[in-house]
Amino acid sequence: MSMPELSLFTSQLITEQGDNMKKGTKLTPYLLAGGFCILTFSTNVHTSLAANNKLGEKEFKEHCAACHADGGNLVKADKTLSRKDRESHGVKTAKDIVRLMRKPGEGMTTFDKKTISDKEAKAIADYIITTFK
Repeated sequence: MSMPELSLFTSQLITEQGDNMKKGTKLTPYLLAGGFCILTFSTNVHTSLAANNKLGEKEFKEHCAACHADGGNLVKADKTLSRKDRESHGVKTAKDIVRLMRKPGEGMTTFDKKTISDKEAKAIADYIITTFK
């Protein structure tokens, strides 16, 4: 490659790189905004989950701990809140736990919507699932 050809080639390379950098520079605000949104969303989700867990713990202690201290069961020892025992009795989701709170079997107190709201019942169920493994 002769010197003029090399000079032309180098000039084209620099121009292409400059154009690419300009395109990247134009995208930078969008990338930064997207990253900020993801960070904000994940922080809000974490904060919301923590608040729900605190509500669940509070409501569990108020309404459930008398019979289910430490995830046990004072009335029916084989029906603890451990995942293994819950699942062996068909209780696999938070929805299943709420259903049992509303229409329990023999030996368990019924918790209607006046006593425990749907939001509180869901928080208790989530607390049970995350706490008693």
